[in-house]
Parts: sequence; C-alpha cells; structure tokens
Amino acid sequence: MNHYVLAAITGIWLADGISLLIAPRFVIGRVRDALQINPSLRFWQLLSTTAGIALLLGTRELPYQLLWTLTAMVMIIKGVFLAWGSPAWRSLMVEWCVQREDVDYRFVGIGLCTLAVLLLHALGWLGHE
Repeated sequence: MNHYVLAAITGIWLADGISLLIAPRFVIGRVRDALQINPSLRFWQLLSTTAGIALLLGTRELPYQLLWTLTAMVMIIKGVFLAWGSPAWRSLMVEWCVQREDVDYRFVGIGLCTLAVLLLHALGWLGHE
C-alpha cells in the first residue's frame, strides 16, 4: 500500500511537470484564476503537508534517501508556511511564484519530472531488470 501512495505522489509530480513543460502560461493562468476564486489555498496546504509526511515516512528504505528527505522537508515547510505564515508574506510569495517567466516554469517542470522518474526508479517500477 505504501508504494501506491508514493506512486500517486509520482503521478502528481509527473502530471504537473509535463503540463508545465508543454503549456506553462495556460497552467499558471489557471492557477491565477483559482487563486482569485479561493485565495486561502487550504486544500493545497493540506495536500503538500500530507504528501511531504507520506514521502518522509514512506521512503526510509528506498535509494536516494537524502533526496527524499530534503524533498519531503521542503514540501512540509511549504505547506506549513502557506497555512500559518503571515498573510502579507504568504501573498508576496504566491505573487512572486505566479509572476515568473515561462522558462522558469519549464525548469520547475523538468525538476518535477526528474523527481517522478527517480521515485519510480527507487520504487523498482522503472529501470530494474
């Protein structure tokens, strides 16, 4: 069951990464629209924190342990910051994130795809004989 939760995280990373590679302006436009409708980000805070905790606990026996620990900590810190950070700091951070150039989002997309492939490899679902 644990591997399926990690595979779900991989699927999210891969879908987000590919969409940012293919159509970054469209994706960020949709994010801006969603933020205008509901600026609280409550669902994303919870998702990021929960996925970070699952990644931290679920990857103890997997290769690339340091990578998963750092990635999980970043996810947890980001989720906690968005949940309990100062509204002024939070809005500055969100505004900075949605005002990047397309190439910046493409680099994020490459990073997410790389994380997804490495996690699939660590789980033994990719590249093992």
